[in-house]
Amino acid sequence: MRAKTTPSPRSGTGTSPGSSLVKWATRAVVALVLYLAYSVLDRIKERWYVFTPEGLHELAQAAVRAHPGDINAIIPYIVSNLTAEYSPSVVAINTDTSEWMFNNAGGAMGAMYIIHASITEYLIIFGTPLGSEGHSGVHTADDYFNILVGEEWAFAPPKLEREVYPPGSVHHLPRGHVKQYKMHDGCFALEYARGWIPPMLPFGFADVFSSTLDYWSFFRTVRITARENIRNLLVGKI
Repeated sequence: MRAKTTPSPRSGTGTSPGSSLVKWATRAVVALVLYLAYSVLDRIKERWYVFTPEGLHELAQAAVRAHPGDINAIIPYIVSNLTAEYSPSVVAINTDTSEWMFNNAGGAMGAMYIIHASITEYLIIFGTPLGSEGHSGVHTADDYFNILVGEEWAFAPPKLEREVYPPGSVHHLPRGHVKQYKMHDGCFALEYARGWIPPMLPFGFADVFSSTLDYWSFFRTVRITARENIRNLLVGKI
């Protein structure tokens, strides 16, 4: 008669309290290291800025004075002045003014031309002749919206009156703040963001996957953004 054997308990079927504690401790250490790295980089990020809000505002105002209401003349005026002021050994500027693409973000739709894109700054022309409105988004960078033609309206409770930004004015949205905005009756602006740019990208791309399905504009945006970031990294611009 065959003797009965008692099966031994399977190993590895459960997690010991010690193993679980090590996992959580490792996660906590990784989170702490990432937080400290971000804190250090956030304190020194200004050393990588090339443009200034004041300088770009002055340039936008000069462009508006030189070509009032003519966005087709304002854009080359801005680009030619930027290339004259900033050496290509310091910062890469995209001078191909034909590189326009649609952009949907926060419910608003317009078109943009990327003048500069790097890890800590971007500079674009954004707008539409039709008018649009939406949510500003919550961002990790300060945003400066220099109005070139048309008019922008904005609203942020508890203040219940609209803010109005005509040509030559600048609308500053500090990082972490939110507003409703409207490019009233058509508007184009020189938009400058300074801070951590990569975390802003999901806001700019979310509408592609949730509603528009405009993958052509998405791939074109990704390609040009990546190209300009690489061009800037090659000259040491972060």
